Amino acid sequence: MLLKRWDELPDFMRTEEVRPYYDILQKRKVSIVLKRIFDFCVSAILLLIIWPIMAMIAVFVKFDSAGPVYYKQERVTTYGKKFRIWKFRTMVVNADKMGSQVTVNNDQRITNVGKLLRKVRLDELPQLINILTGDMSFVGTRPEVVKYVKAYKPEYYATLLLPAGITSEASIRYKDEDKLLAEANDVDQVYIHEILPAKMVWNLESIERFRFLREILTMIRTVFAVLGKEYH
Repeated sequence: MLLKRWDELPDFMRTEEVRPYYDILQKRKVSIVLKRIFDFCVSAILLLIIWPIMAMIAVFVKFDSAGPVYYKQERVTTYGKKFRIWKFRTMVVNADKMGSQVTVNNDQRITNVGKLLRKVRLDELPQLINILTGDMSFVGTRPEVVKYVKAYKPEYYATLLLPAGITSEASIRYKDEDKLLAEANDVDQVYIHEILPAKMVWNLESIERFRFLREILTMIRTVFAVLGKEYH
């Protein structure tokens, strides 16, 4: 994974709002290369080690509710590329047609096994495949569905200079965003106009401060966040 030349970026990204972030990343090419090497090697090793755990989870998902084991959804990553994100299915079949594409606290669409998987983020283990193929990274802006990307402000497109990630500083700070959305009358509107802009503050700051070692620290902080530590 290398940063494209400015004139090779998609037209919608070659703007004055994105340029300052691009210039920052241009100076961090070594960190970008280390990031990809780390992602590829660690995701490959983890898949080899934990496949029995993933197989066991797959059995639980299959017997808990009707439907496929995996949930695949179109998301957006580097340079606006669309890809299929992999997760263990934690909601009933066709859940995205029964409500918003973000989940809220006590969402009735979530299955019994899904509640447990989401609590400790085990539903995201299949995303190791997305990392291995280069569509995602361990650390980066969470990949949004197309309709939310269409609502981006010009500056937000800077987050597409790097691969989408499983975790990020924004993910740590907003790990309970489902609770924030639980009482919203219009979940999509609240997410687009309130939650997304707040998360983007952290996402853009992460690009400004991008370093490979900082990403390792973010991964460590994520483990503590999953175990219950609060970051404010």
